[in-house]
Amino acid sequence: MADPVSKSEIWRPHVTVACVVADGDRYLMVEEEVAGQLAYNQPAGHLDDGESLAAAAVRETLEETGWTVELQHLLGVHQWRSTEHGDAVIRFSFAARALSHDPDRPLDTGIRRALWLSRAEIAELGVRLRSPMVLLSIDDWLAGRRLPLESLSYLPDEGVACE
Repeated sequence: MADPVSKSEIWRPHVTVACVVADGDRYLMVEEEVAGQLAYNQPAGHLDDGESLAAAAVRETLEETGWTVELQHLLGVHQWRSTEHGDAVIRFSFAARALSHDPDRPLDTGIRRALWLSRAEIAELGVRLRSPMVLLSIDDWLAGRRLPLESLSYLPDEGVACE
């Protein structure tokens, strides 16, 4: 019988979410400080334990931009190895519609500001983009990729142990 693998030995990628929020030809972006440098990204962040992917995307957008959004579609799932920390990242990218903005809401630590940029302006940022998934997600949106939100299931923890 093979030895079971301990939990600490199991490879675990970073699971992240991001929102493409379009307003005409402009997209909601964040300017953030990463390792002492300015970087640009969609509103994005890590999935918290016990949180659905959809809830994480809405939460991260609010925390990083002050915008309350409504998710419309899943744009895609992207896999990438971060050049920032070297770990694998699995990113769930959503399309969202802006509902309301609270300009007085404090933004997450490290976020300098939220701004609206065109795809051309975002592309011009080049290496200042947090990852290649930024343009990939916008291009998925522009190409008409739309998966129903029902493609994702969330089964809340009911206290049942899994083996």
